[in-house]
Amino acid sequence: MTRPDPITNPRPPIRQDALAAFVAQKAEIDEMLARLQELSDDHFCAHPEEIAWGHIGTLEHYASPLKRITDIAFGEGEHAN
Repeated sequence: MTRPDPITNPRPPIRQDALAAFVAQKAEIDEMLARLQELSDDHFCAHPEEIAWGHIGTLEHYASPLKRITDIAFGEGEHAN
């Protein structure tokens, strides 16, 4: 199998609908990340005098899917190369 020559046969341009969908999905992720950052900046609405073990459980619950996502995105944990 031969590889296409990028000079004589360049890749087709990204289809505009795919680009638009990508940009929309990225914007959705950016918005979620911004909201999570705001919540984190506010210490997840926890007040120091009221911290209990339930707060730690809640943070662990939040952290678990984020850890899975960062492991996939950065090739870490079980997704390490």
